Amino acid sequence: MSDPVFPPPEPATPPEAHAPNFRWVPIRSLSERQRPRVLTHLLGLEPHDRYLRFGYAANDAQIGRYVDLLDFRRDEVFGIFNRRLELIAMAHLAFLPDVPGEQPMAEFGVSVSPQARGRGYGARLFDHAVLHSRNRHIETMVIHALSENTAMLRIARNAGATLEREGGEAEARLKLPSETVGSHFEELIEEQAAELDYGLKQGARHVDSLLGLIQEVKDGIGRVRRSTIE
Repeated sequence: MSDPVFPPPEPATPPEAHAPNFRWVPIRSLSERQRPRVLTHLLGLEPHDRYLRFGYAANDAQIGRYVDLLDFRRDEVFGIFNRRLELIAMAHLAFLPDVPGEQPMAEFGVSVSPQARGRGYGARLFDHAVLHSRNRHIETMVIHALSENTAMLRIARNAGATLEREGGEAEARLKLPSETVGSHFEELIEEQAAELDYGLKQGARHVDSLLGLIQEVKDGIGRVRRSTIE
């Protein structure tokens, strides 16, 4: 009697094949007072990242001029903060001047600090910018990027944008859906949750500072006692 023949076991599904679980990321609108944090974030980008973000090898002085010219009243600047309130990812949504006969448009740019890569922050900032734009009657989002900036172009392509390449540069255009009551409610909830998250991080930072000060006082008292005994 021959041995029974069993079908080969199915190969295990690799972890990366599973769809990642959605994880909410607090994205906060930035204001004039965050200009120094924006500068610190951009100056912390590596040379190649600066090249991809600005389309040229921007030096410190050029980045400084870019930050100085940011108009927080006209445009929208969004950011993601870590627990130490360091700006680790940011997006600039520039509303383009109205042109007769053309749809209202906004241009999107994004940067992520090296230590915060691989967490989907660029895509989350893009989604947030889309929501913010459609609620302000913007009909088209435009992205200018170098053709080698595959990460940015992938985000745009996955959102359904049309891409046109010319030489080493690419332009993506995404037609945005109209605003709805739901889109306004979604943005309101996200903004309030992000403000709450930022406040909690501020409180935790103050507690850490207070604990550090208490420890310094304890260390100082200990040194005084030891010197007195000696």
